[in-house]
Amino acid sequence: MTGPCIICVAVTGSLPTKANNPAVPIGIDEQVESTQEAFEAGATIAHCHVRDDEGRPTSDPDRFARLKEGIERHCPGMIVQLSTGGRSGAGRERGGMLPLAPDMASLSVGSNNFPTRVYENPPDLVDWLAAEMLNYGVKPEIEAFDLSHIVQAARMAQEGRIAGPLYVQFVMGVRNAMPVDEPIFDFYIETLKRLAPDAQWCAAGIGAAQLTINEWAIAKGGHTRTGLEDNVRLDRDTLAPSNAALVRRAADLSEKHERPVATWQQAREILGLRMPEGLA
Repeated sequence: MTGPCIICVAVTGSLPTKANNPAVPIGIDEQVESTQEAFEAGATIAHCHVRDDEGRPTSDPDRFARLKEGIERHCPGMIVQLSTGGRSGAGRERGGMLPLAPDMASLSVGSNNFPTRVYENPPDLVDWLAAEMLNYGVKPEIEAFDLSHIVQAARMAQEGRIAGPLYVQFVMGVRNAMPVDEPIFDFYIETLKRLAPDAQWCAAGIGAAQLTINEWAIAKGGHTRTGLEDNVRLDRDTLAPSNAALVRRAADLSEKHERPVATWQQAREILGLRMPEGLA
């Protein structure tokens, strides 16, 4: 048995729509409600995107502020992690929400191919986003789509450009990026431990890979991510009825592998995050 498992829920993302699954929450109020259900099911990190009035991804700081406020009000203690992903804006627009000083924000430290486009993360933008996170006391979650991203994140931490200890999420199953391959997964873990022995790690599987990656991560002592951003189905024939249903599935895997689901207090302690005022 290893320590508690942190479950992150990615409730919305940039791509899924209600045409893909009616349970995908789009508006702010709907996202808050879905996040609260997931929190009650065991998720302690909310990975957040926002959409505009037409349902398109945006980096609008005002929308992020409303979402952050709603989650903090209805899910006391939950870790709010805002996305700086590339589908929501261009250049420094992607970090326009960092002055809100969320607990965490995603950070991709290198570029890679997506199914139909290049996910561009040029060095100058990466350095600026990392500097903004340092400035506002935001812990980055490194989203590693490639082995080089793990190496670069460790280098940035050693140079003081990222505050340690590192928290790295292995993302697998994106077409044209890293496949779902257990020997590669194991090598990711070995590489991170060698380069950053004090790092914590998480893993996310895209689409049908979600369940497989959830189990690998939990069984191997890491943390895991689930949610409708990554996968709108429970299986090939069944749409997921909610984000909470996907969180409960991850929690069941944690029980199977004799790992308790981390409380929000434990998650904050594991990640070295401050306790919210009034809840400490």
